Amino acid sequence: MNGARWLVQALAAEGVDTLFGYPGGAIMPFYDALHGSDLKHVLVRHEQGAAFAANGYARASGRVGVCVATSGPGASNLVTGIADAMLDSVPMVVITGQVSTALMGTDAFQELDVFGMTMPIVKHSFLARRIDELPRMVAEAFRIARSGRPGPVLIDLPKDVQVGDASHLPAHAPLPSDPVPAPIDASLHAALALISQAQRPVVYGGGGIALGDAVAAFRTFVDATQIPTVLTLKGLGALPAAHPLSLGMLGMHGSRAANLAVQESDLLIVVGARFDDRATGKLSEFAPNARVVHMDLDACEIGKLRHADAGVRGDIRTTLTALTLPCAAHLHGRNGAARRAWRAACQQRAREHAARYDAPGDSVYAPALLKRLSELAPEAVVACDVGQHQMWVAQHWHFSDPRRHLTSGGLGAMGFGLPAAIGAQLESPAARVICVSGDGSFLMNVQELATVARYRLPIKIVLLDNQALGMVRQWQELFFDKRYSEVDLSDNPDFGAIASAFGIRALHIDRADGVEDALQQLLDAPGPALLHVAIDQAANVWPLVPPNHNNAQMLDPELDPGSASAAIVSPAEDSRHALPA
Repeated sequence: MNGARWLVQALAAEGVDTLFGYPGGAIMPFYDALHGSDLKHVLVRHEQGAAFAANGYARASGRVGVCVATSGPGASNLVTGIADAMLDSVPMVVITGQVSTALMGTDAFQELDVFGMTMPIVKHSFLARRIDELPRMVAEAFRIARSGRPGPVLIDLPKDVQVGDASHLPAHAPLPSDPVPAPIDASLHAALALISQAQRPVVYGGGGIALGDAVAAFRTFVDATQIPTVLTLKGLGALPAAHPLSLGMLGMHGSRAANLAVQESDLLIVVGARFDDRATGKLSEFAPNARVVHMDLDACEIGKLRHADAGVRGDIRTTLTALTLPCAAHLHGRNGAARRAWRAACQQRAREHAARYDAPGDSVYAPALLKRLSELAPEAVVACDVGQHQMWVAQHWHFSDPRRHLTSGGLGAMGFGLPAAIGAQLESPAARVICVSGDGSFLMNVQELATVARYRLPIKIVLLDNQALGMVRQWQELFFDKRYSEVDLSDNPDFGAIASAFGIRALHIDRADGVEDALQQLLDAPGPALLHVAIDQAANVWPLVPPNHNNAQMLDPELDPGSASAAIVSPAEDSRHALPA
């Protein structure tokens, strides 16, 4: 029984059944210990794929995802996936090999200070220097990863610790997650007072709803109070898209109904959201007349970017449950007529500004294709890459559960979609998993087609190909006087041929009249399949809130044909609004 074998048994005791990784010199004892164990190790083809796959596994399940890599370049290749997990609050345990303790600090072969390098992007880091430290480290790593606001934890494991004698170590005993604090009564009373006075309230829901296992409580609160509701990118699905009180996503590419409701509201009931700049637009002009009730588990988020008139820190599910009946009673009493009129106005605006799918011409209209695919596969888990297609999915896919929408929100990492889909499929083999990608993002981790093929994962890939870095091209068109710099991807490879080379069925469409048949063939394919969709390079994502503008100042040529050609502002005028990937 050496340290590596003890660790394999400890992972099993923690409930780990699947881990994602790539072997190398400093982690080789661990891989030797995996041989013959009950743990399912998934061999990816790049360590970034391992981190994103563990990330997707955790997002889809709510359980801790685990990835493994060797020292040096293996560890550094995990960094992007770790950062993504940190920014989107995804529970992960990351295990890296390290050179032997006697060689640390000597610039040994493949030595890298991954402990220091990842410190800003993990909840906690561990560096094992003695084998006796392993029981505490492993138990603490899993406890920290899943407790409170989830996130990634690193265990850096020197080679001599892996091979050291562990026969004296006790069997691993997992630690319980930290208890979730309940909200204090005074904060609940303050929230109730504000809600009872509001005439134009809006519920603003975010990713914390799913993280807090509060989806059912959230829906009950919205149904009972009958308050119009907007959602962030990470909150989509917390309220079904077809719900009569859902106004859609708010923010830079949010719906007109959602953005205008927020801007006109007199109270924002913020549930598990963090006032991200992509949601708020120009923060100083965001919901200018609204007071704020902010519910969040993480005390650091309350008041961080916007003053909370009533901050309710604690378990979101408990908070919503405690407030539902009192709020409903107050809202249907005093000011009831004003609130009914407000609700009707919001719903009317949502109907008037609903997305249209009757685009002219013969080419494929991506929003219509995605909307139709969501109708054909309503229970699918969707893993998205980053770019225009990510926003089209957010706008036009009808999500009914936030854990079915896997997207890189805070980091905006291209290359996320395919490995995240792999993680989701392995977490739930019977689930229908769809990866929506763009031609730019897809090539960033295209090697993971080998992983899909090896394990015969029935993932369906929809690749929207406009032969450009679409979102960057759109910004250069609108804000940089059409000076297109390094966005041309007209030399893309034959994506169908690439898929076929891996033994994956490939389909292609470039006309709108072929969409229905192609989508049906894709979904009916017995194993993995890729649908290559050629779309217009000039297609843009609308609406769009320009940088340094508030959310009421949306560009949308469908409603205002001159808006997109108007001189707006250079992004350089507000450095807080970075160009999207």
